[in-house]
Amino acid sequence: MSSSGRASELDRAGDASSPGGSLPLEVRGLVKRYDGVAAVDGVDLEVRAGDIYGFLGPNGAGKTTTMRMLLGLVRPDSGSIRVFGRDPTEEPLGALEGVAGIIEEPRQYLFMSGRRNLELLAAFDRQAAGRKEIDEVLDLVELRDRADDVVSKYSQGMRQRLGIASCLLRRPRLLMLDEPANGVDPAGLRFLRDLLRQLAERGVTIFLSSHLLAEVQEVCSRVAVISAGRIVYEGSLAQLRASAGPMYRLRTTDLRRARDVCDQLDGINRLTVEHDELVFSLATEDGTVALTQALADANLGITSLAHEQATLEGLFFSLTEQTPDHSPVIPAR
Repeated sequence: MSSSGRASELDRAGDASSPGGSLPLEVRGLVKRYDGVAAVDGVDLEVRAGDIYGFLGPNGAGKTTTMRMLLGLVRPDSGSIRVFGRDPTEEPLGALEGVAGIIEEPRQYLFMSGRRNLELLAAFDRQAAGRKEIDEVLDLVELRDRADDVVSKYSQGMRQRLGIASCLLRRPRLLMLDEPANGVDPAGLRFLRDLLRQLAERGVTIFLSSHLLAEVQEVCSRVAVISAGRIVYEGSLAQLRASAGPMYRLRTTDLRRARDVCDQLDGINRLTVEHDELVFSLATEDGTVALTQALADANLGITSLAHEQATLEGLFFSLTEQTPDHSPVIPAR
């Protein structure tokens, strides 16, 4: 089957417009508590049509809980969710029409073939995909040659691809994937990135959660970073890079006292400790003058003060590291 033939159904799904031009996903003030502890605490998200949107954060940050609420699997304690303008907790069938997703990992019958798994899912879905559509998605995820093998013989990457194929049977306008790269080898990661780009080109909006920055920076147009249940950044990766600014590494004769001095100075941001160094950014280039003067006034010697360009990975870690009072190291944008 030609690529244009395989694309036909998905292209038609991706081109479908949302009611009233509503955003694919809009979240305001989302909260979910378990035993009095906020797993998700005031989350705001805005996913635009055509985005490959990365939902980044360390394990346990609240990503999966948020996604369960977005798909109507868990009822939030407060806040609002709109999927193409509709609330999935109030209108599950209407809101989630044209939406497909995988939470944590795909569930499959291991003793059945990949094709038979898809046939069963199609039989239970209102859209009733047939053999043509099943062949189409198997081609798209490059499993056509292994479709008649039992799933127990599949690698982890193949099972992830079969899970994505099951989502694509619904011809989604919004595809939600929770940590799809878990257990996938480098070749599988490359295939996944290419597939996501291909789907986005066909008009499918993708919401992708991950704790791996490298996974999303290759494909995502916009990201939100969540830490301890709170959004600490939302915007483009380009804006995130631009916000980093120059970083400095400081070694002194007394690390603890030097940190206290830095805490009292205006213009020092993202202050962290790495081994025997203080790492931080300065709001202005001449901030080093005020810093060295303050250290001298405190009778602290400077062993070294080195300038370096901040990396995206370093900025991500500084965003998700928490201070003792659990407030973000960098204020939410």
